[in-house]
Amino acid sequence: MSARTLMVQGTASSVGKSLLVTALCRYFKRMGLSVAPFKSLNMALNAHVTPDGFEIARAQAVQAEACGIPACVEMNPVLLKPEGDRKSQLVLLGRAQGSRSARALFSRGVESREPIREVVLDALATLRARHDLVLIEGAGSPAEINLRARDIANMFVARAVKAPVLLAGDIDRGGVFAAFVGTLSLLEPEDRALVRGLVVNKFRGDLGLLQSGLDWLGAHTKLHVAGVLPHLGRLQIAEEDSLDVDARSTNPSTRRGLAVCVLRLPRISNHDEFQPLEHEPDVDLVFSESPEAALAADLLIVPGSKSTVADLAWLREQGLDHVIRLRAQRGRPVLGICGGCQMLGERIADPLGVEAAQPLVEGLGLLALSTSFQPEKRTLSVRVRKAGPDTWLTARLPHDLEIPGYYIHAGVTEARSSVWHARLSGRAGAGETAAMDGAVSANGAVVGTMVHGLLEHDALRHGLLAGLRARRGLSAERGVAWDREAEYERLADAVETHLDTAFLRELTV
Repeated sequence: MSARTLMVQGTASSVGKSLLVTALCRYFKRMGLSVAPFKSLNMALNAHVTPDGFEIARAQAVQAEACGIPACVEMNPVLLKPEGDRKSQLVLLGRAQGSRSARALFSRGVESREPIREVVLDALATLRARHDLVLIEGAGSPAEINLRARDIANMFVARAVKAPVLLAGDIDRGGVFAAFVGTLSLLEPEDRALVRGLVVNKFRGDLGLLQSGLDWLGAHTKLHVAGVLPHLGRLQIAEEDSLDVDARSTNPSTRRGLAVCVLRLPRISNHDEFQPLEHEPDVDLVFSESPEAALAADLLIVPGSKSTVADLAWLREQGLDHVIRLRAQRGRPVLGICGGCQMLGERIADPLGVEAAQPLVEGLGLLALSTSFQPEKRTLSVRVRKAGPDTWLTARLPHDLEIPGYYIHAGVTEARSSVWHARLSGRAGAGETAAMDGAVSANGAVVGTMVHGLLEHDALRHGLLAGLRARRGLSAERGVAWDREAEYERLADAVETHLDTAFLRELTV
């Protein structure tokens, strides 16, 4: 017997669909159901590696964690990773399929929408066979009428499994009543009939002042307004995509203690791995392209990139290469992760044109490592322990401590020294080819690693920050534990308090 389904769609992008699905995942888990998330198509640069080595969007991995189950590739069968110039890398069932133009992705031919639709429905059927309830997240808005014929993420899925739909709108951005009414008016009658309720999201203020509008909305649309979720502030949960970086200030309003600057590369990826730093009480985390901010920071991070060579060229155009070299000369900490690590190396070779038109590009030359891009992407879960000489990143870690992380990169990066030893947890991706786990500059100022997710580990993050405080002569602070479980419970509490749970249960029986 196939599982029941409930779908969350939105009046626009970034109205809180992912967070609402995450909250519902934990709420229904509390009810004793076996729950799984599903999003057929996600466009995001924040990715996750499943335990068996497949690549999916980070949002669905977070939702799986809220369900209390391992992430699997069926939860996000189609992932698009924007590369600029109207192209995206297509990741189909966890495997990179190369770059495609927006038009080619869903035009008839090799990538015609019919086979992709079959992949989507097969993945959803697999989840429904394993669980009691599948919570489906839409993409963007179902009212994007220019994309209706190519839809694989919204009403196409709802119609295929007859899923009741909750439509979410963001009141924080304004115009939520118009957004609800306009979205519903643009739906085909068959699709409009699947919408069963409305959820107002991200509310701040006095609910009493909103009530007359809610009454009007219910009467006008003849739909149940299932509740109003408050704005919950910044949660200890990975964010959806680079739009979340856009929403941040690029400079801290106050200097509470330590300043950590992440270079805001044009094609920054997996920026969510720095979020734990933001919750530390004496850390100002900023994403910036300012040379002044990069030079003044206690720690400068060169993050991952979807297009390493292009972002390295941008970095040079901004004069940030000089800032990084100056920091290195002064012995001030620089951390490069994945693409950022490759940029700090001596050279990047791309003889097959996997990413760049140039077959060979010189790196910044601060780390004794070189990179050679290859078509097959390496996606693996790993556990690492420190090796070689201590650095400011590893000095306070015991040698026997293993830290979980993951690889998401194309090709091989090789170094003449290592900061980490890695034990592979997954066995998919580019197989067991050589990999570089970390490198350190001769003076110890610059550290690079190909492993994502290390800063989410409390012991490493707290040790790193303690070392930075010592360099500045600052007093010790008690570090904050990165406790996602508590946040999932907080989200479920919000569902129980602010939504009509009897109505939600009715939709899922």
